[in-house]
Amino acid sequence: MGCKRLAAMALLSITALTIAPQKQARAAASLDDRRDALNKLLDEQWQYTMRESPEWATVIGDYRYNDRWSDLSLAHQAQQNENAKKFLARFEAIDATGFLEQDRLNKELMVRNLKDQIEGYELKTFEMPVDQIFGIQLQTARFSAVAPFDSVKHYQDYIARLNAIPTMMEQVIEVLRQGEKDRLMPPRYLLEKVIVQCRSIAAPAGAKNAFAQPLAKFPTAISAADQRRLQQAMVAAIDHKVRPSYVKLASFIETEYAHAGRTEEGIWSLPNGEALYRYAIRTQTTTEKSADEIYNLGLAQVAEIENMQTAIALKLGAMDLKFFRESLKANPKLTPASREDILNRYRAYLADMKPELPKLFGLLPKAQLEVASMEQFREKEEAAAEYMTGTPDGSRPGKVFVNTGDYRHRSTVGMEATAYHEGIPGHHMQISIAQELPLLPPFRQHGFYSAYTEGWALYSERLGKELGFYQDPYSDFGRLNLELLRACRLVLDTGVHAKHWTREQMVQFFHEHSGEDEPDVQAETDRYIAAPGQALAYKLGQLKFLELRQRAQEQLGEKYDVRAFHDEMLNGGALPLDVLDARTNQWIADVKMGNESRAKR
Repeated sequence: MGCKRLAAMALLSITALTIAPQKQARAAASLDDRRDALNKLLDEQWQYTMRESPEWATVIGDYRYNDRWSDLSLAHQAQQNENAKKFLARFEAIDATGFLEQDRLNKELMVRNLKDQIEGYELKTFEMPVDQIFGIQLQTARFSAVAPFDSVKHYQDYIARLNAIPTMMEQVIEVLRQGEKDRLMPPRYLLEKVIVQCRSIAAPAGAKNAFAQPLAKFPTAISAADQRRLQQAMVAAIDHKVRPSYVKLASFIETEYAHAGRTEEGIWSLPNGEALYRYAIRTQTTTEKSADEIYNLGLAQVAEIENMQTAIALKLGAMDLKFFRESLKANPKLTPASREDILNRYRAYLADMKPELPKLFGLLPKAQLEVASMEQFREKEEAAAEYMTGTPDGSRPGKVFVNTGDYRHRSTVGMEATAYHEGIPGHHMQISIAQELPLLPPFRQHGFYSAYTEGWALYSERLGKELGFYQDPYSDFGRLNLELLRACRLVLDTGVHAKHWTREQMVQFFHEHSGEDEPDVQAETDRYIAAPGQALAYKLGQLKFLELRQRAQEQLGEKYDVRAFHDEMLNGGALPLDVLDARTNQWIADVKMGNESRAKR
């Protein structure tokens, strides 16, 4: 019996040894199959996104759809929502058990994005497509800044787009009419600004029009005959299609639409205003903070930054902060001499910063960066500067567009910090690195979460201080001015959209708690009214990066390395703040355990 039992046990052991690898092989095959299914679905969804968003495709260097615009019709947007639901169901059906970190994040982030998109449609966020800052009339007019013009085909594609603008504007008018029916209306006074913008864009004829910018300089590879033909076709499209379409949109808004614009500035006054603002806060900040929490945080941050500013003012001989702010406005040394003077200052700051980056970063962008003037047709309503992404292949560099308008009423004190924010180590660095990460799928390489992206850029303004910049105390005061602006935004955005503040209250708060130039005060105030929640992203994002850095320093002690920390902040692309928080905790744990391969993933 003993021998039989031993033989049976041996047989069971042999069988187990045979079955175990088979199970492992099946499990591995299942894992590979599931990962492959996810990657294929990600690619399918990305190709769909490129077809449905040809403007975005152009921005990131995919030129397959350069001859068309997005279909903005109500019917098509309804179909897009149904398609989003189908994609969501397919992504949710994929079992992510056993996935590595990046694969798991790919699924989680896509599901999150699709859910936000569907909720936005259900809230009808698309029914207010025109405003004085982000309105489609402006985005379309400046599209030549991102479209390629290095071949006859690219010029022909652009001309096809110009000829299609009447259809787009008809779709916009259709959407606006539906918004009016649903009582989802922008403020009336902002619509009046849109009318002026549309007419301003439509006024210049032919080659003098903003849409004709590509005619200023043809590539030498395009023959003289083709140049004449393309110029004639573009001018004809501008004069017979584009300009009349802008006039029609302006007339519609003026005579049929603007009268119904809301009279209250805050989104709270819309039928579903509270839900719209909650959605805006959550999607723009990627937090669950309430409007009251954000408002109170803003007040505390304003007080803290003003204390730091007061210390600088007293060192420079001022009796108090208010007196010092007034003295800045009257100081001719702090006023730019010309439009070109502003551009040169930005270029100098960025040139000085570039060689210092390796002190704080291991990851560095390959993409080049340029500084250019903002288009004059939008200067009046825009802030001091903005960044426009380049293409991943480097064919179009990243650009910092600087507002040089009304330069005699602008101040130089904030230009250094703004250069770092928009350029390096801010937007250009973060966005370019994300585009260059080889292991991420395209939707993450080009992903955008306002709180992460804007928070990083604001955090980057302080990094200049760490590297020894802001030697001019006025420039350092300007850095704090800009940080104060972002703190004020927490108060102003929640003030107008949740606490029923008027525009007058907003301007008064600005005058009491910021050193902004008057053109910027007016433009910024209207920006927050037009885009609820967007302005909250900067300070909340910056505070998260500062919190994570302090956490890493405290928990890692001697193992803490600022370059490794910054690389960890950037090597996963843009992320929601809660995801970034969890990912940083895992990185800290890995560094503690000495798991360098995991810590440097």
